[in-house]
Amino acid sequence: MARITMREAISQALWEEMERDPRVFILGEEVGVWGGTYAVTKGFYDHFGPERVRDTPIAEAAIIGAAIGAALTGLRPVAELMTINFAFSAMDHIVNQAAKLHYMFGGQMILPLVIRAVGGGGRQLGATHSQTPDAIFAHFPGLKVVAPGTPADAKGMLKAAIRSQDPVLFIEHATLYQTRGEVPEGDYIVPLGKSTIQREGRHVTIVTYSKMLEISTKAADQLAKEGIEAEIVDLRSLRPLDMGPVLESFKKTNRAVIVEEGWKSYGVGAEVASRIYEEAFDYVDAPIKRVAQAEVPLPYNRTLEQMALPQVEDVIKAVKEVL
Repeated sequence: MARITMREAISQALWEEMERDPRVFILGEEVGVWGGTYAVTKGFYDHFGPERVRDTPIAEAAIIGAAIGAALTGLRPVAELMTINFAFSAMDHIVNQAAKLHYMFGGQMILPLVIRAVGGGGRQLGATHSQTPDAIFAHFPGLKVVAPGTPADAKGMLKAAIRSQDPVLFIEHATLYQTRGEVPEGDYIVPLGKSTIQREGRHVTIVTYSKMLEISTKAADQLAKEGIEAEIVDLRSLRPLDMGPVLESFKKTNRAVIVEEGWKSYGVGAEVASRIYEEAFDYVDAPIKRVAQAEVPLPYNRTLEQMALPQVEDVIKAVKEVL
């Protein structure tokens, strides 16, 4: 085990997979000579060369289109989008081509494609560069959508994504790159589509993922000082969505708070809450609460931005309301 940052864990996974499989290559804006906008691919260009670390124009549709073509012809591309907000410029390629080609052609072709994209707010990048549209992409069958909240999961899930036969949207939160955690060294794999309990408790179930795992953990720490033991279920994957640990935890606590950074309307929390009501209604002792971003384009002003994003105090308030 080594205590490293989320950035280092992602970089480590990429490096190890490129060393392991010569079919893996990287393409995207500034991934080569510059080393990536967030320095994830620093040093890759010098080590692996321009054939496997390809700088592209600022053209997201071209990046994803080229990656799809490469995957169809036997390579394993890892396409980097500078932010998930730019994925809208490649929406047709992602949800109409990558997500559907295997199905529409009766399994005659596979698309082992990974799209790395930075999501989330909190860095004063303005409304168009700070969104959390995870639920939009998770809506489409055929596309796996994952969003790890710890360095260990980031490494293990990225390696699993690169080895997957399916297209995977791998979402990295912009404010988690400096987060440190214990990460197994060597060939460490975390299966996609598996939720996990990150903290055990008995009074209330908090369901969350990505950056909100950090917020929920801080809230649980404060609640513990008041004798409230919150159990935290980290979804990790949004499609496939593994409700097993969520339902198991809820049947123990009978109360749930769902914490997400995206907007509440039509969001991840709405889906999780609906499934709890459908599959565990007899265990409900209180209405499920959702904590989410304010229903506004995220402000640029730092104070207003933080007011719009879910905070520790919001989670604590919701937990106390369901109790």
